[in-house]
Amino acid sequence: MSSPDDDPILTTRDAAQLLGVAVSTVQLWMESGALTAWKTPGGHRRVRLSAVLALRQQRGAPEPDGHDTAYKRQVAAHYPVAEDESLRLAALAETRLLDTPPEEVFDRVARLAAQVTECPIALITLLTTQRQWFKARVGVDLTETPREWSFCSHALAEGKTFVVGDASNDPRFAANPLVVGAPHVRFYAGVPLEDGAGRLLGTLCVIDREPRRLRERELRALRELAAIASDEIKRRR
Repeated sequence: MSSPDDDPILTTRDAAQLLGVAVSTVQLWMESGALTAWKTPGGHRRVRLSAVLALRQQRGAPEPDGHDTAYKRQVAAHYPVAEDESLRLAALAETRLLDTPPEEVFDRVARLAAQVTECPIALITLLTTQRQWFKARVGVDLTETPREWSFCSHALAEGKTFVVGDASNDPRFAANPLVVGAPHVRFYAGVPLEDGAGRLLGTLCVIDREPRRLRERELRALRELAAIASDEIKRRR
């Protein structure tokens, strides 16, 4: 089961901003049961992000100013967040892939990614608010890391292939626990994985313990394999 932390708790005002309505309207929806919520011991209403997103989808409401302001206040600003982050999280939940057992279709993609790039580590990652979870992995025993350690957050924020030649000399990553400690990441290349609506859910990435570069044909092969993984994700939605 997914961690409760993957579904942040919002205030009534946060919910109103995401839904594009007045706070009083949200309070009425909560009282009527249209929006599942609860009260804290201090009498303040709280609601899960997933419930707000479900109601917003039912209402066909547009994204509020394209910025997901309420969600962004819920996450620590320790990693980059895309403009559509709350909708991305809802799309990830719809795949029902989080915390599922290994599957050969994804394992094969990860193995091929390691082979064609000659990297010792390859991963298929899915990113929640708190975690970077590995649907497939080659060369590491870890099954997940904290989201703030994730190189893949940068790949999702850029929306394209993201490459770090030497993490130990990159101010964004030099102090990262995955760089200063096991598995001692130096090189990283990640390609975003998307669902049928174009939401970026995670990456196919390869990692080396030595600084390096990929040749264009290796990058092209990595993108092709990422497309195969994305096609499989699209079938799950």
